Amino acid sequence: MKTQKDILDKFNIETLNPMQKEAHDAILSNSEIVLLSPTGSGKTLAFLLPVIKELDPAIDEIQVLILVPSRELAIQIEQVAREMGTGFKINAVYGGRTGQLDKLDLKHRPAILIGTPGRVADHLRRDRFPVEKIKTLVLDEFDKSLEIGFEAEMGEIVGMLPNIQKRILTSATFQVKIPDFARLENPVYVDYLDEGIPQLDYKIILSPERDKLESLAEMLGFIGFQPGIIFCNFKDSIQRVSEFLTAGGIPHGCFYGGMEQIDRERALVKFRNGTHKLLIATDLAARGIDIPEIRFIIHYHLPLRSKEFIHRNGRTARMNAEGTAYILIWEEEELPDFVRELKPESLRLNQLHHTSEKENVHWKTLYISGGRRDKISKGDIAGLFLKQGNLNVGQLGIIEVKQDCAFVAVHSSEVEKVIELTNNCKLKTKKIRVSEI
Repeated sequence: MKTQKDILDKFNIETLNPMQKEAHDAILSNSEIVLLSPTGSGKTLAFLLPVIKELDPAIDEIQVLILVPSRELAIQIEQVAREMGTGFKINAVYGGRTGQLDKLDLKHRPAILIGTPGRVADHLRRDRFPVEKIKTLVLDEFDKSLEIGFEAEMGEIVGMLPNIQKRILTSATFQVKIPDFARLENPVYVDYLDEGIPQLDYKIILSPERDKLESLAEMLGFIGFQPGIIFCNFKDSIQRVSEFLTAGGIPHGCFYGGMEQIDRERALVKFRNGTHKLLIATDLAARGIDIPEIRFIIHYHLPLRSKEFIHRNGRTARMNAEGTAYILIWEEEELPDFVRELKPESLRLNQLHHTSEKENVHWKTLYISGGRRDKISKGDIAGLFLKQGNLNVGQLGIIEVKQDCAFVAVHSSEVEKVIELTNNCKLKTKKIRVSEI
């Protein structure tokens, strides 16, 4: 069994932050814990470390069930848990994934099962796995699951688990109401919502036209080549903004609920590895997904409620880092109270200042048709691309290994050469295909 230091070394973390230390101790010594901490503060590691410590290696059934509001969060937690390298089997189940893959993963039981409430409830109704050994229940971002309509499924799932001894609820939200079905009697609260106050700068940008597309393009010209998210309220708006940016030669990805799961996942992969510096998204991207530190967000549309406004803004200036929240409005538009009370600076487009130079390096993303299921690691892929692909270290970017595939960022100037040299090669025992996505 790996020590905590071994696990932290894998993530290049010297020591846990204060929230993670307090949560770790609280989870090990109490049966009911409510963990409240801002987005980006490290809640996943905070609950996984003590939960894994309490696993019994002699039990071959599911011992921990983690319910999450979104597919992306399920994938993210699965990835973090696997990268810890503890030797325990860990799987995620969620909508948009084939039932056959779920059956395959559940045939040999994981110690930890992560899933969205709809998919987990469906498996329980079909008796796909026994529940007697599940002693720990984690409701991660539980308020978000309630908000998007999973209350009935979550209540049903909790009612089907007879032997729960530890209940952990997490949220990044103020004023949280604990649902009755969670059956908490005397929870211990670990509350860090007031810690790590972000160094967030708010700016209102006044568009002279009601149609704000040209103003958005001008804004992006001033902001420069930095990672950021443009928030829209509707899928149709995202598509309209995307078509406009594409026509202007501005690379970007899109992320919203109506997309196929594979397209959502690839959009996030490209955003994380720098292929796209911009992501146009609905509030689905405001929380519960794994994305890198970003320098700014743009409210192309303001949300209807202050809660969504807070979560969007929480995507930048995380954990005391600096960031800017731009609010792009038509100059005759009324601001809601939750924005007015911040007293943000109002600027016209010609008052904006350039904040960065354009980068010379552009990345592209390559797909590899093999993953963890084929015993392929990041090191295997790096070795193939550096040796057989004739890349130097600086031309190889972020590598993400999934269950049945992998994604690699490569300098755009080297893509054709790398594909030619590595496509149809053997990696471990599998002949792989390499292509650009």
